[in-house]
Amino acid sequence: MEQAAPDPERLLQPAPLEPLSHPDTGLESVVGEEVKGARDEGPGDGTMTESNFSLKKIEISVSEAEKRTGRNAMNMQETYTAYLIETRSVEHSDGQSVLTDSLWRRYSEFELLRNYLLVYYPHIVVPPLPEKRAEFVWHKLSADNMDPDFVERRRIGLENFLLRLASHPILCRDKIFYLFLTQEGNWKETVNETGFQLKADSRLKALNATFRVKNPDKRFIELKHYSDELQSVISHLLRVRARVADRLYGVYKVHGNYGRVFSEWSAIEKEMGDGLQSAGHHMDVYASSIDDILEDEEHYADQLKEYLFYAEALRAVCRKHELMQYDLEMAAQDLASKKQQCEELATGTVRTFSLKGMTTKLFGQETPEQREARIKMLEEQIKEGEQQLKSKNLEGREFVKNAWADIERFKEQKNHDLKEALISYAVMQISMCKKGIQVWTNAKECFSKM
Repeated sequence: MEQAAPDPERLLQPAPLEPLSHPDTGLESVVGEEVKGARDEGPGDGTMTESNFSLKKIEISVSEAEKRTGRNAMNMQETYTAYLIETRSVEHSDGQSVLTDSLWRRYSEFELLRNYLLVYYPHIVVPPLPEKRAEFVWHKLSADNMDPDFVERRRIGLENFLLRLASHPILCRDKIFYLFLTQEGNWKETVNETGFQLKADSRLKALNATFRVKNPDKRFIELKHYSDELQSVISHLLRVRARVADRLYGVYKVHGNYGRVFSEWSAIEKEMGDGLQSAGHHMDVYASSIDDILEDEEHYADQLKEYLFYAEALRAVCRKHELMQYDLEMAAQDLASKKQQCEELATGTVRTFSLKGMTTKLFGQETPEQREARIKMLEEQIKEGEQQLKSKNLEGREFVKNAWADIERFKEQKNHDLKEALISYAVMQISMCKKGIQVWTNAKECFSKM
């Protein structure tokens, strides 16, 4: 008997947590404040202070994409696309809306920004970037990352990425993000000075924690399973949509043959000629309309792809929790081991086999002074270990609370966005069908006048 599939909405619900203060307490106090003095400050801990930063009153857009040629790190010539980012203050001191900054960024710089945010905000579901190369394309769509249509869709995706960051209650206040929008020169150096690469967790360490953690949090296990299911469902949906687009393109283009045949037929008819010619024209218009229709469809597909990539952002939060849980368990295990050693030294009994016990049997007992020195050293290590364990426990609890608060925010965003995208897609399909009906209605009228 088949087991019922899990309900994604139920899986995303965390276990009840104690009421906690909003992770961004005080944000409302900075809404409307002017941006000032940010460029002159050092990287610090990467977070802007409330007194000098707020993106709530700034409009952000990626207005242009430009193909360029330059030298890469290997001093080899390469072709790449640069994107123009414009930021505009909604309200200025004189009440006027003025252009504050305009600069160009490469896709790799967007990647650097996101990698930094992943390290400094591990409890946040960091918005994903649009795809670097086209995926789930139908056969008439170019997979070339320099294709103008693809570059335009990626421009829209990059703008959406920046707007996601700017609307996030915590990420919008990050200093590196602000400098990304306003400081064109030496921005990479500023990011690297934060040392975020050294703080990044290695893939091998994360994989080790996944398999060796003994007491994983069931909520994060369910969240990981949900992200896998979400990615699988959206992948299948995009594949189906690509196959439908292929067939739809063929059906529409075949209607062009109607137009050609009706036009040829009209040439040999006197009384029916005008009606056939007009009907052929309607068929030609119908056949050519599919190009614009499928171009519009690609924008809806890109909205689905965003949540396809969001699935990996959810898994990143789960991996960080597994690492923290594994470190906590290792710290507890090490503390227990030291306490046992201290007890064995104090009582003179050895409960388990150890290299030290075998050495004692071979070379004789330690002197009382040596034993006291070792006990004292172990007691200091135990005291330090208890403090570390307490600190890791507090850090873990704080991570879980903040992570679930952001996951709840993400869930509301996801439900709203996907609902709107699917409704808009359905409306577009209805409109497309109505246009098809109108074409055949017009053709019918042409035939009736013959």
